Amino acid sequence: MQNPVQDAALVGDATADAAVGTMAVTVRYFAAAADAAGREEETFEFAGGSTLGDLKSLLAERYGDLMHRVVESGSFLLDRVARTDSGVALTERVDVLPPFAGG
Repeated sequence: MQNPVQDAALVGDATADAAVGTMAVTVRYFAAAADAAGREEETFEFAGGSTLGDLKSLLAERYGDLMHRVVESGSFLLDRVARTDSGVALTERVDVLPPFAGG
């Protein structure tokens, strides 16, 4: 079975390319997620139909153990809606939020 994340690469335009079935996804990192990524934002190109689980796998593979812990225990905002379900479809903007302590 082919992985829906086909050669995820940095791109400069956050728009869907319907002709080839790809979508640019801008990922913004906060707190420990930004520390793990070494940046606050980047954009990846994903195949159409890719899911949050695909993004989680890509980030953990690319950035290692600290990011793996963030994606396993944190949450994600997809178009301003908090999500943790790996099966949800990606949107053009995803915010990666580590778990926060507080009270």
